[in-house]
Amino acid sequence: MNSAELEYVGFWPRVGASIIDTLLLLVVCMPLVGWVYGADYWLTTALIRGPADFIINWILPAVAIVLFWIYRQATPGKMVISARIVDARTGGKPGTGQLIGRYLGYYVSIIPLFLGLIWVAFDPRKQGWHDKLAGTVVVRPRLHGPQAVKFEQGS
Repeated sequence: MNSAELEYVGFWPRVGASIIDTLLLLVVCMPLVGWVYGADYWLTTALIRGPADFIINWILPAVAIVLFWIYRQATPGKMVISARIVDARTGGKPGTGQLIGRYLGYYVSIIPLFLGLIWVAFDPRKQGWHDKLAGTVVVRPRLHGPQAVKFEQGS
């Protein structure tokens, strides 16, 4: 798709996509930890209950998200809003290392009071800190955006 036919995806559509993704992960992860640990799991305040908890609630979501990014350039939530993650320079498909860095960049974006995620609302290219660190942007077919996407190379 030509970059003139694309727009950057802003804060609120990305929040909606994140809510969809979170609900899907909860539908998968909550029954799994309940099955492994039983009803007592929900009564503790511990951050991590054990190895299975860590795998189900931390590793599984990370792997699922990065695999969706690698194979579809989007999570299910982003697919619902027709958004995809692309390389900020070329508009092409980001590399695997770039996408893993993007995921790790979420932690950098979240730690200071979610400022790195809120940044999407104010950035001209709608990049959060995780996007800036990984060199990615989130785009979709142009609906109403006043300014088309611009890449340094390619279209």
